[in-house]
Amino acid sequence: MLAKNISTYTNMPFWLADTSLASKIHANARFEIPQKADAVIVGGGFTGISAAITLARAGLKVVLLEAGHLGEGASCRNGGLLGPSFSKLGVDGLERQYGRDNVHETIRESLVAFNWLVDFIKEEQIDCDLSLCGRFRGASHPSHYAGLIEQAEELAKVVDFPAIAVSRQDQFEEVGSNAYYGGVIYPTDGTLQPAKLHRGLCQIAQQAGVLMLEHTKVRDVSKQNAMYKVQYDGGVIDADQVIIATNGYTGGEFDKFKRRIIPIRSAMIATEELPESVIRSVSPKLRAHGGTERLVAYYRPSPDGKRILFGGRAFGRGDQPQLYSKYLQDFMIRTFPQLEEAKIDYAWSGYVAYTFDHVPHIGKMDDMHYAMGYCGSGVGRANYFGRKIAQQVLNQVEGKTSFDQFPFNTRPLYTGKPWFLPMIMKWHDFADRRGW
Repeated sequence: MLAKNISTYTNMPFWLADTSLASKIHANARFEIPQKADAVIVGGGFTGISAAITLARAGLKVVLLEAGHLGEGASCRNGGLLGPSFSKLGVDGLERQYGRDNVHETIRESLVAFNWLVDFIKEEQIDCDLSLCGRFRGASHPSHYAGLIEQAEELAKVVDFPAIAVSRQDQFEEVGSNAYYGGVIYPTDGTLQPAKLHRGLCQIAQQAGVLMLEHTKVRDVSKQNAMYKVQYDGGVIDADQVIIATNGYTGGEFDKFKRRIIPIRSAMIATEELPESVIRSVSPKLRAHGGTERLVAYYRPSPDGKRILFGGRAFGRGDQPQLYSKYLQDFMIRTFPQLEEAKIDYAWSGYVAYTFDHVPHIGKMDDMHYAMGYCGSGVGRANYFGRKIAQQVLNQVEGKTSFDQFPFNTRPLYTGKPWFLPMIMKWHDFADRRGW
């Protein structure tokens, strides 16, 4: 079933339309940039802000430089889904690549990361509509159901992460769709409003004394003796330490990092406000949802329970809402025919960063600290890894992570421009439609 018409929508993240965000964080003026800092952070998303908070609270003089607006990238463009973020390769896939003990350690740490962020939000009293509502993941093909159950059982052997099997007969208590063949509930997963979380983090950083500057693109970082020279548009700042936190927006000025990141455009739509009965017909328990498609789709009610937010991959080059809004709306209606008449009020996209081994990476390269490559699970991972890399800068034992062990590899001839993605995405779309 296809959309009868494409709504007139606003091409901006729904999250930024929240009226409670009217009092924005004001970045510092350019003339306030000092000549010297203890640490310079490149990137003003979750990773950079989280690192800045940790460093500033440890007493360091921290300057954060953002090429666009603070949070302009994925931090304020994601779906606001929060979970342990286990690897997309699954337990078996990771064990074949890295060995059983190493993989089990990362699985346990992924749950630690999730719990840490939930606790941090509560302790810091960040108003970001955090809801531990649980998540339903549906089997998009009959053959996928057994794999979901097996995956849950394998995880249960490693970590205390509850999962509840739901048969096709009982799934309608969880999701109002015939598109699935049973599924699994992860009752401890959650949702939040990512722009509110980012704003709350920025407020904490400012209170800690972090100097944050927007529209200040870093052009080069070099090291002379023991000091870094950070060249930005308009000047140079000396720093004892540098953290690169650019993730899916890593540019050519950081070529070695760019060659190790696969930027993938992810897109979302938000419906008009709908009656509660319609929202409940989609998500009876107001959970987060998703399926087992290769081209993953994810959806959830808005925090106020008045809209359905539906996300997935974007086709085409650049931000082309006329393409991905139709694709996502058609996908949404195939899954939920009861939304056929729902208009689309917002459509937006942004880059997530995948890596060649499907795990996030943290460490030091070219004498610069970095954390990036969250593979579409950046809400929890970016905040946690931002804190971890800051602890590594501080030489704290708490900075050690099981993800330190993974080599951050690229591929021969890859320059950071994933020319192969359109072909791969078309193949996955073809396979999804046939249930492979």
